[in-house]
Amino acid sequence: MHNITLYISCFLFTLTTLSAQQIQRAQNGIFLLKNGEVYSHENGLVKSDLLIEDGLISQVKPSLSNPDAEVIDCNGLQIYPGMIDSGTKLGLAEISAVSLTQDHDEIGEYTPHMQALTAINPSSVNIPVNRVNGITTVLAVPSGNLFPGTAALIDLHGYTPKQMDAGFAGVVLNFPRSGKKHRWDKRTDEEIKTDNKKALKKLNKYWSSAKSYAAIANKKKDVKYNPQLSAVMPIVNGEAPLMIEVNKKEDILAAIKWTTENKVKAIFTGVAEGYRVLDSLALHNIPVITGPILDNPSRSSDKYDAAYANAGMMHKAGIKVAIRTNETENVRNLPYNAGFAVAYGMEWKAAFRSVTLTAAEIFGVADNYGSLETGKRANLFISDGDPFETNTTIKHLFIKGWNIPLESRHTLLYDEFLERSPGLK
Repeated sequence: MHNITLYISCFLFTLTTLSAQQIQRAQNGIFLLKNGEVYSHENGLVKSDLLIEDGLISQVKPSLSNPDAEVIDCNGLQIYPGMIDSGTKLGLAEISAVSLTQDHDEIGEYTPHMQALTAINPSSVNIPVNRVNGITTVLAVPSGNLFPGTAALIDLHGYTPKQMDAGFAGVVLNFPRSGKKHRWDKRTDEEIKTDNKKALKKLNKYWSSAKSYAAIANKKKDVKYNPQLSAVMPIVNGEAPLMIEVNKKEDILAAIKWTTENKVKAIFTGVAEGYRVLDSLALHNIPVITGPILDNPSRSSDKYDAAYANAGMMHKAGIKVAIRTNETENVRNLPYNAGFAVAYGMEWKAAFRSVTLTAAEIFGVADNYGSLETGKRANLFISDGDPFETNTTIKHLFIKGWNIPLESRHTLLYDEFLERSPGLK
């Protein structure tokens, strides 16, 4: 009986999802954005035109013309590069309370070979809901045990996961914690210490096997294919970064020690207490993806604004910082996370760079993403003001040169209830 109810619920959810998708279709073609102010990371807002052709930015300069282009008048408007959320579950989960709609947590301790890209749902109702705030690209991150899988950078438009692929994939490591996992964790200090030692021992044993596997495979000797070990070979060989989720001060220092000893190129994610270890992070030149900024302090003894100020403090220490929401349904709040970082000490330019070009640099895709330059992918949005302000409206959105309708389940419901049908009681 329970299974029948579950199947019926899923069926009804599917119908709801289909009926809630956008009615308008994205338009492809040549677009000329006229009379707007184009944002440059170096010079700020500059009066200019921007031409989009073949999915790319083909020209950025004043007084452009093209007889084949659809002209969009941007007078009084501002043109910005599309924002990148550097850590989400978008495309991998639909409803947090319904386990059957979540596909980001695989069974097993060592599953680095599990590719998040293959699990992306391009028809997720969460995608149009979140991109209307100017977010054009996100990192979809698996969760779970020690090595939960490989994260994927995706553009928020496409009919298949392959069409959404933005060119970066990173193996995720949840570094062993030395503290309580949550407020309901009833382990004693001694039990926590013992569990942490066991977890580090398991990590080191696995990494030793990975290095041995890579050494044999690199010599082109016969080696039995092992998907778990093969997935981390590029990291062992120094060809790709390892994304290490770590938050507490003690764990960050332990992760720095581990990466140094194993010569691992790393990107640290989470880093909630990065402000406590600024010198160490800067010394080892480790890029950081932090957030959510709209969060509570990690310790009860912290100041109320610890999470808000963290990104700015790391940036001022010379650390390369990108910002994430770590969300599914609320990825749209990315600009407000960055806005809070600005309110608590981070320069506006640095904060906007952290959700555009800096993120692209960390993922190694800055040749195509992060700024409005000739030859780069046409991921951008047009707004009537500062994108970090809640009263700003996004007027147009482009992803890979496609003019994306600013329509989602939220806007459809808003329109439906704004003008209710007369005569209903």
